Order: sequence, then C-alpha cells, then structure tokens
Amino acid sequence: MRVAVGADHGGFPLKSRILDAVREAGSEPIDLGTHGADPVDYPDFARSVAEAVLRGDADRGIVICGSGVGASIVANKYPGIRAGVCHDTFSARQGVEDDDANVLCLGARVVGPELAAEVTRAFLAARFSNLERHRRRLGKIAEIEKACRAMEPRAEGR
Repeated sequence: MRVAVGADHGGFPLKSRILDAVREAGSEPIDLGTHGADPVDYPDFARSVAEAVLRGDADRGIVICGSGVGASIVANKYPGIRAGVCHDTFSARQGVEDDDANVLCLGARVVGPELAAEVTRAFLAARFSNLERHRRRLGKIAEIEKACRAMEPRAEGR
C-alpha cells in the first residue's frame, strides 16, 4: 500500500516517526513535506495528501498538524476523501472498517509518538467491511457531495 504523508510545522516533529510506522506496517510512504520546522500552512499539506489519494498516487493518506482538526477540515473538502482525526486505535480501525476512511489526521500536540505509530498501524491494517449498512451510508455521503457540487456558484462572467 502506498501512503501519502504530509505535515505542517506543528506536525513536523512527529512526521519521521509516522513515516517509520508506515514502513513498519509494510507500506510505502510518500513524503509530501514539510521538510523543516519553519512555519507553513496546514491547508497546503492536507491538500497535497488528499489530491495524491484522489489521483491514485497513494492508496491512503496521513496528515499531521498541531491538533489534527485543521488538516481534517481541509481534507474533507475533497469529494471522495473521508478523513478522520484519530488519537486512539479503535477509532482508526473502526473509521476504515465502517466508514471507509482513506485519510488519517493526527495531532502532534495531542498524541505522543508511540501512540501515533500504533494508531497509524491500526489505520493501515484495517479494511472496509463492505457490509450493506456501511455501503448504504457511504452512498448517502456520495449523494451529499453531489448535491454540494451542484450548489457551488458558477464562475460566470469572469
């Protein structure tokens, strides 16, 4: 499995441990930055990860910021991305099994490196259950995404 990993400066201290955890899980990490502790904007890295997943360059993604919340907000703007902030292994596993989560968001200022590695391994080991009730719910999410795209203002006259 190929896993796109991105972090802002708040997530940078945790990123190397997460890259290692991805390798430990038998997956191939794709490091999308940042590559230093200088201040940068989390939307840029959440965007890179979400787009890598949508293009098929990565099977799943992980975004790390200070809390995980900002990264989750950005990633979930993309139709087809199902991102969740997880700081425990149950949520990481269940998010994939029930909700077909494809992006994990971690808060480097919330969770320690070893727990974050465990959460990452749980996320990567989990598989979507494909149960009817979960497929039905994913269908409803797809309907919401379609309706939202239809409501977007048109760029007429520009």
